[in-house]
Amino acid sequence: MSTILLKPGGRLKSAVCDTQIIVLRVQAVPVDLRCGGAPMLAFAEAPPDGATLDPAHAGPSLTGKRYVDAAESLELLCTKGGEGALSVDGILLGIKQAKQLPSSD
Repeated sequence: MSTILLKPGGRLKSAVCDTQIIVLRVQAVPVDLRCGGAPMLAFAEAPPDGATLDPAHAGPSLTGKRYVDAAESLELLCTKGGEGALSVDGILLGIKQAKQLPSSD
């Protein structure tokens, strides 16, 4: 397990696909953030040799979508999509749903 302390505004990229994200909201605790089953990398970091997409964690990450955990304490913005699914501590992240506005009747 590879944990990292995320900060709002931080940019990360996948080691196994084209996915890139920006951290929007996070608690001040280290998390194991992965894309396609591999740990996410700092933007300037080079991917390790032989890193491959884990078929169990394949699934598209979509450009422009916000990804959140179940408690919505972590929020990531996907700035470049790829073939890997985003997960934190082994749990897949979901796409944030738009909030229902009250009717104006």
